[in-house]
Amino acid sequence: MTLRVVFMGTPEFAVPSLSEILSAGHDVVRVYTQPPRPAGRGKNLRKSPVHQFADIMGIPVETPQSFRKPRVIDALADLGADVACVVAYGQILPKRALAAPKYGCLNLHGSKLPRWRGAAPVQRAIMAGDTETAAQIMQMNVGLDTGPILLSEILAIHGDDTAGTLHDRLARIGAELWPRALAALERGALQPSEQACEPTYAAKIDKSEARINWAVSAQKLDWHIRGLSPFPGAWCELPGRKTAERVKIHLAQVEDGTGAPGTVLDDRLLIATGDKALRLLRVQPAGKSVMDAADYLRGRPVNAGTKLA
Repeated sequence: MTLRVVFMGTPEFAVPSLSEILSAGHDVVRVYTQPPRPAGRGKNLRKSPVHQFADIMGIPVETPQSFRKPRVIDALADLGADVACVVAYGQILPKRALAAPKYGCLNLHGSKLPRWRGAAPVQRAIMAGDTETAAQIMQMNVGLDTGPILLSEILAIHGDDTAGTLHDRLARIGAELWPRALAALERGALQPSEQACEPTYAAKIDKSEARINWAVSAQKLDWHIRGLSPFPGAWCELPGRKTAERVKIHLAQVEDGTGAPGTVLDDRLLIATGDKALRLLRVQPAGKSVMDAADYLRGRPVNAGTKLA
């Protein structure tokens, strides 16, 4: 049996899910995504990744500014959809919108709920030093990621995972859950499981969090750096040719070493922290591509004893 599906999503993370739903043979009657936004140096309007993929697949696209307008919800209800599949859409759906499809709205979330409800679950899990996360499909309700869990796949967070690598793995594995969830929905076999334990909230990443505080332990800084890579990128100031320059750190490793926090301990960017030391491995000077620290140092040596702010 083929379901009439409405898909709601916006970023690259959601594209594999839409692809899997189509590959499973379901009839995606409409895609909802965020409106085109100014992007690039010319600030030209750019369609979202989901919008671009829907255009390629020939699926009609809606880009409402808000789901608070009754006419937007009326149009959704008129589609006669069996279910809405939601992946990082970027809008709050009111109660009436959630009830418009026959079986309501299902949402793919990238954490082990109720841990890391909210906007930045991938980044926050790494920044907190979590060792596992999950891709989960839940039944949406009016709360923030509070609905019952319908399907779940646990993932290990590896010691070299960044927000980028974990994001890509969650997008792929989460997408693979959709055909299973929709097949079970057709059979009436989905078994909701209420969220247990105390929730934590994944607040949106603020750029003010990105500056590295060398007084923190090396282990926590490693988590911090990987959780903010590739975007927005944890950063510090390193000595430049004339003045200090802002450099993003994309990869580092914890090593033994002692000294006042922020002190460079050798000529290969080993930096003292509040506990142990951190070796910078992959860096990105302003306006440049990511590079190995060794390549950076060939053009801008940083001597042992240098004190970083």
